[in-house]
Amino acid sequence: MPRPIVLVAEELSQAGLDLLTADFEVRTVDGADRSALIPALADVDAVIVRSATKIDAEALSAAPNLRVVARAGVGLDNVDVPAATGRGVMVVNAPQSNIVSAAEHAIGLLLSVARRIPAADASLRGGEWKRSKWTGVELFDKTAGILGLGRIGVLVAQRLSAFGMRLLAYDPYVQAARAGQLGVTLVPLDTLLAESDVISIHLPRNQETLGLLGEKELARVKPGVLIVNAARGGLVDEAALAAAVRAGRVGGAGIDVFAAEPTTESPLFGLPNVVVTPHLGASTIEAQEKAGLAVARSVRLALSGDFVPDAVNVQAGGAVAEQVRPFLVLAEALGQVFTGLAEGAPAAVTVEARGELAAFDVGVLQLAALKGLFSGVVEAAVTYVNAPLLAKERGVEVTLVATEESPDFRSVLTVRGVRADGTPHSVSGTLIGRRQVAKITEIDGYEVEVRPEAHLALVTYEDRPGIVGTIGAILGNAGVNIANAQVGRMFAGGEALMALSLDSAVPADVLGQIAREIGAHTARSVSLATG
Repeated sequence: MPRPIVLVAEELSQAGLDLLTADFEVRTVDGADRSALIPALADVDAVIVRSATKIDAEALSAAPNLRVVARAGVGLDNVDVPAATGRGVMVVNAPQSNIVSAAEHAIGLLLSVARRIPAADASLRGGEWKRSKWTGVELFDKTAGILGLGRIGVLVAQRLSAFGMRLLAYDPYVQAARAGQLGVTLVPLDTLLAESDVISIHLPRNQETLGLLGEKELARVKPGVLIVNAARGGLVDEAALAAAVRAGRVGGAGIDVFAAEPTTESPLFGLPNVVVTPHLGASTIEAQEKAGLAVARSVRLALSGDFVPDAVNVQAGGAVAEQVRPFLVLAEALGQVFTGLAEGAPAAVTVEARGELAAFDVGVLQLAALKGLFSGVVEAAVTYVNAPLLAKERGVEVTLVATEESPDFRSVLTVRGVRADGTPHSVSGTLIGRRQVAKITEIDGYEVEVRPEAHLALVTYEDRPGIVGTIGAILGNAGVNIANAQVGRMFAGGEALMALSLDSAVPADVLGQIAREIGAHTARSVSLATG
């Protein structure tokens, strides 16, 4: 089998490259060169970018085999996430890789502005010894206003607290109790602007935050305030900030990001009490190493069909509990078995997690079940990304249930639903023993215990002697070996269900022969292909 192809479009740490080359064919291209990028995408399974490569609808259309776009960094301004989601392409980033570096850079900018370090350095190197000209201000006992109390904002708050500063924050998505635990007081934006001696920005760039600090807001700040933006360009109106600095309303600024990048022109560049850097927040050896390793690991997971915690366009994003992770493959298998029972997508489906499993976030198991459910229904590749979209497009109502009640097993997972004609179906499974072996425990109400092997056959019939032998003989004559067989029944002489694990698929004519010779009520073949 040919190895999956990973296209590295921008610089990646050697550790990340080493992790990829072990299992994949790794190619490189200059992602900023559009004429080179587009043809290079033709047969790749994954592409890794930083900030200079644009993965838009055109690029996605040029990559029919693409399964994952990985950004070796935090921001995704250069990736069309909705377009990727529509194509079932997973988008991942490295959200934790540069948070320490970014926080430390913000502190560095603040200290540089407060103590006028770059200007003093340039003056001394120019032959001047003028101590009084570069008098700065202390941070101790001042008020710091933090715009955005996310991962980086929290790190900045912790560091500023060590300087003996009073901490305010504006973030409508953070609870006051959480801020209080950090020693931060949540306030409205107007209050933060009016009371802060220092304002540090740590927000994403979106419609809500673009131009957040413009001319109107800068007119309301405390005179002499120091402003730091090491988050995203465009959050501060550069022209308005330059005017406020020149007017003395703003005492100084430390700016690492700009509305248009790269750039060598800004109204801020000519001001002596403004410190500027060319988007260096993540530019540390440690951050680059972390980002390279993080996206390499994510690409490995994505190309193996596993769940990726750092996927930004998966509805159940975030880390999966170790107690939940082993159930992912089982959930996908149950979804495929359900499709075999229902002979197509259902009108409605419920994914139930019972027992100890219910104590954890099991949203990802719903995604895995949907991935399995639609894998035999649609022609396109089904992923954790597009499975919910496929359900929505087909009008399938999806419900997730988690309850600690489980009388028979410590944990059990069930996929149940109804076909368009109202016929109900269900399939349940669990993990057994120290090795957590997957077992199907129930099919349409019949108790069984069969491993979800690659090939299954499910036959319902009137319970009577000789059936097992007849089915075994027919399969043996067809060269199909039975790995395991289980019969479930409600009562002797009633309807029974035989579930068979097989070493190969049952040909349609052989399945038809079984149905005829035993007078089967139903006879279905299910092939599982998880991953």
